[in-house]
This record gives sequence, C-alpha cells and structure tokens, in this order.
Amino acid sequence: MTNSMRYADGDFDRAAECREDPEWLAARLAHDSSRVYPIWRHRFLFQEQRVPVALAPAAAGRLAGLEHSVLLGVIDDTAHFTIDVSTLSEDGLATAIAGAAHDLRDVAMNLSDRMAAMLAFGRGMSVWHVDHQFCGRCGGPTKIERAGHARRCLDKGCGRLHFPRTDPAVITLVIDGERCLLARRATIDIPRFSTVAGFVEPGETLEDAVRREVVEEVGVLTGAVMYRASQPWPFPSSLMMGFWARATSSAIKVDGEEIGEAAWFTRADIDRALAADEIILPPEDSISRRLVEDWRNLAEGTIIEGLE
Repeated sequence: MTNSMRYADGDFDRAAECREDPEWLAARLAHDSSRVYPIWRHRFLFQEQRVPVALAPAAAGRLAGLEHSVLLGVIDDTAHFTIDVSTLSEDGLATAIAGAAHDLRDVAMNLSDRMAAMLAFGRGMSVWHVDHQFCGRCGGPTKIERAGHARRCLDKGCGRLHFPRTDPAVITLVIDGERCLLARRATIDIPRFSTVAGFVEPGETLEDAVRREVVEEVGVLTGAVMYRASQPWPFPSSLMMGFWARATSSAIKVDGEEIGEAAWFTRADIDRALAADEIILPPEDSISRRLVEDWRNLAEGTIIEGLE
C-alpha cells in the first residue's frame, strides 16, 4: 500500500510482558506520569476533536476503580491505560471531565498515527469487555485479569480464562483490465461506493472467502487474488485483510440485501462521478479507500504482477 493507514501503526510497546506483573502495574497506576484515557460507551473524550483527554491515575480512580483499567502500552517510559466510565450519565460525564465524547472514526484523521492506533486498541478492548461480562461456556459472571487482557469465569466449577478475539474479514477491490468494481450497500441512502467485504467462515482460506463474498454480493467470478495489506478495525472487532482480485466474468447481479447497486468504473469514470457528486468514495480512514486509491494511482496499462 502506498500510505500508512489509520489504526495500523504499531509504533508503541504493548508491554505484554508486564500484564502479569502486579508490582509493575501497581507502581504505574500509582505514578502521576501515567496516562489514563476515559472511554464512555465506546467513545473517547477529546478537546477540540484533536487532543484526547488523558487523566492521571488518581483522577481516573475517582471515576471508576483502577482495577478495571486496561493497559494499552508504554511510550517513552510512560504507561498508557484506558478506563471505562460508561456508568456515568451524560450530564455526569460533562461534570466530571472537560471534553466532548466522540466516536474514534469521527476524529481519527486529526490524530497521529500512533495515537490513532493506540486508541483503536483501547476501543476494541472496550467492546470486548462489555460483550464478555459472562462466561460463554457456563454463563457465570467474569472478572478482569492480566491488566485487562483476560477475563476469568468466577464459577468454581468452570474458571475458564477468556482472551480477546478479533473477527477476520476480507475486503476486496475487483479489477477487470482498466476497470474496477465499486458497490453501494443496500442499507445506506447516500451514493457511497466501496469495495466488497465479508467475514471469513470457519474452515475457509482468505482467498476462498474473497471469491465467495464477491460472487455472493455482486455475482462476479474472480480468479487470481492478491493480498495487499491489513488493518485493525475495532468497529466493533474486526481485522480487515485487503485484496485485489481479477475478475473472470463481468456481468453484475447484486444480492439486493447487502448490496443495493454495483458498477464497473474506469479511472476516468471515477474522476467524473466524483466531480459531479454522483458517488462518494469510502472514508479516508479505511483500508477500502486505500485499495481504491492505490489502483487509481496506477498508470493505465500497468500490468499488475500477481493478477495477470
């Protein structure tokens, strides 16, 4: 891919080896230099949509118990945590913390690569904790362990230890010579045209998932499949794996449920449609946008090695 993507910068130490070190954690949660990012109903707080609100541990502990904090990692010897303050009412949140709650996607392009990636990590962990208050095996309540990176079933006959999971998904730009296929989801009214995406099924390779999703959603057969890049997508809990795929048929038949319409576009078609406000491309923070832009930036006639 030509440019780095939001949420995909790994330039911070996740400090995995410290998650089971209670003395280290206690020391960091007692140190004023540590930063704790309050997260309210999966939204972080920001000042002017640019500066994430970060509290000292003592201040964060007055809002929620620090034993419920999640270690994100260490940057320049400073430990960074999140803490869920969702029990606060909207008015209570406004009184307790100076800042406005925003969905990360709405402000991500204002953040550094590293900050966007770290907060995306925190958001994904927030979703996982909310969804795993009870054991999936026996239904018993669970408690947080390992600096927020595990939950333990409290049922004495079970005691299962649960770890965060992410859902693998493929996202694909289908290419036919000098054309690419873009599709509009049936659930949206605006003319946003994007790539084809879907979850990987058990026992399925990524390449097979690409071919299956494309034919299911738009009725086009594909042959060669080329991996491009991946992007964490904690909205709520996916890992997007991006591909280009070569079409071996051209007739489009949308499923009508997930996809409302789809069409082939040359680069000139996209330029004209954008200028006329006939289409909107995927958001800038998405791997879908990068898949499209990287193809648009190729010179016409370029042979794409791997898709011949």
